Amino acid sequence: MKRELGIVLALAVVMAATTIANPGFLSRQGVHDLFLNASIITLLVTGQALLVITRNIDLSVGSVMGLTAFLSGQLFMGHQGTPVIAVILAGLALGAVCGAVNGALVALAKVPALVVTLGTLYVFRGLDYAWAKASGVQQVNADRMSPSFLEFGSGSVLGIPNLTLIAVVVLAIFAYALRNFRSGRELYAIGSNPDAARLAGVPTGRRVFTAFVIAGALAGLGGVMHASYFGTINASVGNGKELAVVAAVVVGGVAIFGGSGSLVGAALGALLLTTITSALPILGVPAFWERAVDGAALLLAISLDRAVMLRVAARLREQRSARRA
Repeated sequence: MKRELGIVLALAVVMAATTIANPGFLSRQGVHDLFLNASIITLLVTGQALLVITRNIDLSVGSVMGLTAFLSGQLFMGHQGTPVIAVILAGLALGAVCGAVNGALVALAKVPALVVTLGTLYVFRGLDYAWAKASGVQQVNADRMSPSFLEFGSGSVLGIPNLTLIAVVVLAIFAYALRNFRSGRELYAIGSNPDAARLAGVPTGRRVFTAFVIAGALAGLGGVMHASYFGTINASVGNGKELAVVAAVVVGGVAIFGGSGSLVGAALGALLLTTITSALPILGVPAFWERAVDGAALLLAISLDRAVMLRVAARLREQRSARRA
């Protein structure tokens, strides 16, 4: 709870400073755009948080997002009247398949997640570029897509963007499951001590595999939402997103060492980093500093988590020594 409160305070400071520099930053349109951008990354962050809680990581989420975004465009190239729900389901399915590939290599073949997903990051991105080259379409523009698909991405309900509603619903479902379902609590057990969880009867392989499939499906959904909102798709969509996603998760309080954290905190981390990214040009900071900010935030969050862990470990040792005495 303290971590979430700290993020909210940091968010308020960034918004206040940016609004002073440009009063239009928190205009109705400005807030609308801010939440839309944060909504897409929140989908990726939700899946990533499930993995980090289990001491795993998925560096391929940006590539999966790009692959499913390009799939959305290709479906409309074949038939412009393709139903929106069909495109969403296709994106979820392709993302889940990519997640299953990662999950099988990690959970079944016992290859470290960092190694697996670093490799699939380039494999999936290569497939994206190869698909674009083979189809002869390097970029799909809005005029080739269904108007209803584009309206879905830019539309809103009672002033709340559709994509934000989707992100909030997804976040709420998985946050509830993580806290209240046995399978959700087992993810924390795996992250806290994988060997102990296995001895306690937790199906660690199955849980980790499922988490990878969910993360892939949510990255796929993020790709579809990106296509629906921006309306222009090429093979570079999602390039570099993995750093922003991992940084948001860790900044949001999900320990990189596994076993602790919340999805709400991760979502707040995504909103904070999205706000900072949007504020940089307004504050006169060159755009190329965006990834530097993400990297600095990631290093700072990991350092703080490590310092807290060392302090807690030292306190526990002191308590054991006092009891023995």
